Parts: sequence; structure tokens; C-alpha cells
Amino acid sequence: MKEEKMNFDFVFLGQSVLKYQVPLEVFVGLNELYETQKKHLPNANKQLAGKIPDEVSLFYAGPTNKKMHTHSYVSEDILKWFYSIFDHYLKWNKTIEYNMKIDSIWVNEMKAGDYNPVHIHQGKLYTGLSSVMILKLPKDMGPELARPDQPMNGQLQIMGSASGQFVTADYSPKMKIGDFYVFPYDVRHVVYPFTNKKAKRRTLVCNMDVEYNPVKSRTAG
Repeated sequence: MKEEKMNFDFVFLGQSVLKYQVPLEVFVGLNELYETQKKHLPNANKQLAGKIPDEVSLFYAGPTNKKMHTHSYVSEDILKWFYSIFDHYLKWNKTIEYNMKIDSIWVNEMKAGDYNPVHIHQGKLYTGLSSVMILKLPKDMGPELARPDQPMNGQLQIMGSASGQFVTADYSPKMKIGDFYVFPYDVRHVVYPFTNKKAKRRTLVCNMDVEYNPVKSRTAG
């Protein structure tokens, strides 16, 4: 895979949320994997927070149990890309002496009425990074039930830990196909339902366990 310049934006909510752009070959590869292999991919909704029937796993390296066994359907090139993004996030945040390991990757495909309640993430570890990749967005989420001037249908909202009159407490990004949002495991977030019964909203999540030295990282200059 061709190495590209790392372009990103960020917002600070007490912890940092970084937004990257997914390279075309990664975006196409993940969508094709889902669309061609969906019927054969393990169902993931028995161990996830989402109220979403269509949740399937692409990668799992956690403990084997009745709900899930270790597997990987993702190419090595795409896995390397995920590692490069999370590595950039940690370096940008001046995290030092860390080790990373992908815990899980899955796809959510939402239909009208589906939603993801407020939740956080974890892998084998409680420390790590999660993410949301936008793979498919309907042009029309359907009519808002109230306040159409403040649309929330199908919206991702990331909730910060900062407080005060002039801080950014919550982040509801204007999502575009190919966006990739990265944030720590313990950052709360929610996805609201939408009303268009003909629409589908597809996202991918990658959880990355991170072992690091919290004392040295907090004092890094």
C-alpha cells in the first residue's frame, strides 16, 4: 500500500478526538469485504452495545468464548494501515513507551429505528483507542420528529470529559464518507436513530488495545 501524508483534524473534549481521511484502497477494500462476505461473517451483536441487528465481525483477537472465536478477514495491508493511524494518534498525544494490538474490528449497518446507546469501549485491556469509520451514509436520513433546524437523525455524538462555560463539551461532526474518527476507549459516544425506512448507514469500528507508561506520558514535553 502506498504511504501517504498523514492529514488529520482534531477537537479537544478533555481528551483528543482525531479525524483522518481513509485512503481509497482501504475504503473500497473494506466495503467490498463487507458486501461480498456479509453472509459468511460472524454475527457480533450479541456482545456489542448497539441495538442493531446487522453487526458483523471482520477481526477478533480477544478471548475465545461462546459468543466469538479468534478470526481475521482483513488483509495485512489494511491491518498495517490501522496500526499506522493509531500509532500517529499516540505519538501526536505524546504517549511514550507503548505497545499496540488490534483487539477487534466490526461493521454496523443501521436501518431506520436502529441506534447505539451511550457507551464506551474496551478490548482485552481497559486502556486503548477506539474509532468510527464512515463507509456509507444516506443522503436523506428522513424527517426530524422535532427541531428540523437542529438535525440529529443518524448522528454520531461524542461526549467529552471537559466542563466549563467556554469548553467544547460534545462533538457532533458533520460526517462524510471516508471519515475516520479515533478516540480513547473511555470516551462516551452515541449514535441516534433515523427515520428513512429506505436508508442504510454503514460504519466500521476498530478497537486497539494500548499498554503504555501513564506516568512518563503525562510528563512528556
